[in-house]
Amino acid sequence: MARMENKKVLITQSNDYMGPAIQDLFVREGAVVTAKAGVVPFDDSFTGYVRDCADIDILIANLSHDPKNTAIGDIRDDDWQSLFNTMVHPLMYLIRHFAPLMAARGQGKIVAITSAAPLRGIPGSSAYCAARGAQNAFVRAAGLEFAPANVQINAIAQNYVSNPEYYPDELVASERFQKHLARNVPIGRVAREDEQAELALFLASDKSDFIVAQIMPFAGGWVTSC
Repeated sequence: MARMENKKVLITQSNDYMGPAIQDLFVREGAVVTAKAGVVPFDDSFTGYVRDCADIDILIANLSHDPKNTAIGDIRDDDWQSLFNTMVHPLMYLIRHFAPLMAARGQGKIVAITSAAPLRGIPGSSAYCAARGAQNAFVRAAGLEFAPANVQINAIAQNYVSNPEYYPDELVASERFQKHLARNVPIGRVAREDEQAELALFLASDKSDFIVAQIMPFAGGWVTSC
């Protein structure tokens, strides 16, 4: 039997970051997927954005943005705001909307695709770390709040995972990056997209009911704790 048979799933920013790989696996495993491309709104248009998916069983909060790497003294106000507008505020809107609906039905899964960057810190990426760190903190608190209602909220805090936004094939193949991997990532390679999608599927499945409010590093040993 397919592992996601007839489960109703919403994947946000479905054309970006981990959206395509997760969608492909979930569909193969029998899920009924609503894939919404583009940035998740957090204004009056949010009501229309979620109108056709109120009864979902699983939310994959896949949110991404260019890291906007720069020294702290050079952080632009609009870049800072854009990172939070794309990744942090939408996550709050999504969980605020769907978690109570799931709680009222007595079950649900929310998996946020975040980053391991704030778990360790990356000089020159402070704004990005701040936004991803805010996501992780919100998931941890929200997960504890909704655990008694049988709604499991967790995050995959990833780094060094193949995807077009952060680790495109041409970058990974370069000699300079391969040397960087050898120095910094114990496993010595980037993860395949399907490996991450399998973790997302596990966290979205009934097999993960005892996993609550976790920020799960998925980074080949680059970071080992949350």
